[in-house]
Parts: sequence; structure tokens; C-alpha cells
Amino acid sequence: MNHFRTEEWIDFVNQASTQERVEAMEKHLAAGCKKCAEQLALWQKVRSLASAESAYQPPEQAVRSATAMFSTAAWASGPNETIKVIELLFDSFLQPAYSGARTAGTGIRRMLYRADSFQIDLQVEAKPGGGRIVVTGQVLDIGRPEIIGSGLQVTLSNRDGILVHALTNEFGEFHVEIQNSGDLELALRSDPERPIVIPLKDPLGDLPGGDNETPHVRT
Repeated sequence: MNHFRTEEWIDFVNQASTQERVEAMEKHLAAGCKKCAEQLALWQKVRSLASAESAYQPPEQAVRSATAMFSTAAWASGPNETIKVIELLFDSFLQPAYSGARTAGTGIRRMLYRADSFQIDLQVEAKPGGGRIVVTGQVLDIGRPEIIGSGLQVTLSNRDGILVHALTNEFGEFHVEIQNSGDLELALRSDPERPIVIPLKDPLGDLPGGDNETPHVRT
């Protein structure tokens, strides 16, 4: 018994065969050809899966997460390496504490960064009443003390699909809060082509309201 080729069964399933060919293939199947029946079943399944995939819509949360991850990542990987070099000058988490002192302390983390001529002073704390982190800061251009970093776009991402935007005020200050879901990323656009992107990994650590909040002695 002669069998039809794979390409012919694909055309048959996609309704791209001539009427004469369709009648011949249907007659062939009716004669009991098991091999061709299996070919037909396979390509019918492939077509069904392809049709379902074209109608698939990813969950909204997955789209938001991907958008948040790649939006700031795109700033940090421009073709001309235009991102500013970020230097951590101070982090209260890295300061030695008295023996037996616990990380709970004041419940506030303070950091100071330098990016070119900009100095960014940050304060991170948990908002009372559940699940949110508050980030306040001030941006100064120490290369030009007469110029305050006002009107800069600030974007805070919790890397879980949430972006919060703000502008620095006339004193270069900003205040943003976001749902605490782990690591954060802060971006300041002092220059459209040269953003300042600061990763804030585990921003609260063992402090009250942080993901890793547990009694812990820092030495």
C-alpha cells in the first residue's frame, strides 16, 4: 500500500490540499491505513496546539514582573556604557555595633552613594502597619554646589512588577514607598542617557519589617 507523505498530511490538516487530493486521502484512510491515520492524528494535534498558543495571554503579574526587570536593566546596559559608576560611601549596616547590640536598633538603614559629581543620601525603613518600605533621599551635585538636584525623575522597583515614580523637590529630596517583596532597585535620571541605577539588595535585612527579620547579634 502506498502512503501519503508528511507534507501532504500537513496540507490536509491545514486545508491546503485540492479537493481531488482530499478525497483520495480520505479514501486511503477509510481503507484502514494505520500509519497514515497516526500521521493525521499527529498533525491535527500540532495544529491544535499552535492555535491555542496564538490565543495565549500570559498572566498580568508575569508581564508586570518582566517589565519591571527589563526597564531598569535596559538603562544599565546601553550600547555606549553610559551608566554612571556608583560608589557606596557609607552603609549603616556595615558599621560595627557594640557587643550584644541587635540589628533592630532604630529600624532605619542609612546609605550614602557617589555617582560622578552626584551624592545620593538614602534612608530606608519599614512603614508601620505592614508590608511596605519607605525610601527617602536627597540628591546633591557636589561638583556644582550652587545647583540642587531638583526635578530629577526617581523610579523605585521591587523587582516583582511594581514601579513607583517621583520627582525630587527644590531641595533635591524625594520620598517613595513600595510593597516589600525583597530586593529593590532605585533609578535616578539626572541625564536621559546616563541614569544612576542603585541596586538595594535585601534593603532592610534583619530590621523590623524586613524579609529576614529575626533576632540576630551583629559583631
